[in-house]
Amino acid sequence: MAAFKRIGVLGHPMRPATAPVAERIADYLESRGVDTWCCAQWDDPQIADNVRDSNMVIAIGGDGSMLRASRVCARFGVPVLGVNMGHLGFLTEISQAETWEQALDSVLRGNYWIETRMMIRATLLRAGLALAEGEALNDVVISRQAATHMILLETYIDKDWATTYNADALIIATATGSTAYALACGGPILPPELRNILIVPVAPHLSMERPIVLSEGATVEVIASAENTARIVLSLDGAPMGDVQPGDTVRVQASELVSRFVRLRERNYFYRSLLDRLEPRLPVRAEPQRKQI
Repeated sequence: MAAFKRIGVLGHPMRPATAPVAERIADYLESRGVDTWCCAQWDDPQIADNVRDSNMVIAIGGDGSMLRASRVCARFGVPVLGVNMGHLGFLTEISQAETWEQALDSVLRGNYWIETRMMIRATLLRAGLALAEGEALNDVVISRQAATHMILLETYIDKDWATTYNADALIIATATGSTAYALACGGPILPPELRNILIVPVAPHLSMERPIVLSEGATVEVIASAENTARIVLSLDGAPMGDVQPGDTVRVQASELVSRFVRLRERNYFYRSLLDRLEPRLPVRAEPQRKQI
């Protein structure tokens, strides 16, 4: 494994408790001879120059911090190591902030591997012109804002009409996002190494209700029907991207960028980590004993 010569440490701008942890990690790295930069209040353009010349970024917080950091770091091929100080921390590798020193020592000694995850790119088009575009690691969501109106979304796969959803929202997710909003809406669980695009409607009414799993090369285009009267919003990984007006098109396809995560656990960690969150905390069951005859 290549040595880490420059590492960035990102605190969470809305979680003040992450700032002291970020400073302690930065001091530790400096004591180990690693060129380190640290930032607690940040936005994407602000840290881009620092990320560009880094070998790794440590994101402190929860899954939101990981999503935010990964979108910036993916542009420069920089891997992210997550320290959990949030509620779930499904994407983070260090589950408790108190154990960061031991974990970092292991990373600096080369005892890690890099996990690569697919991202998707969304483009909002109006009259054929791109108004906004961006990458998502989890999902692209087209949703209503008014609580009393459903929305009609004409959906095309590789230029062919597939169906028109009458629903509260439409989720277009990666395998990573399959265990987030899409899972809560009844979508399938996809292991993170898969490079698929998942379509899941939210509360569909008298329309297609089954999730659809597409290949990596598929292009999904969603047109907001002219019959819509409710305000429709587009978001990427939970961050607002813009309003979708009747006749607008949202195009989603695999991104050229990928997210990279620093992992210390075994490569088959995903299923145990997921099931520990979905099931009651029960001890591992031993093989049943058979009576001797």
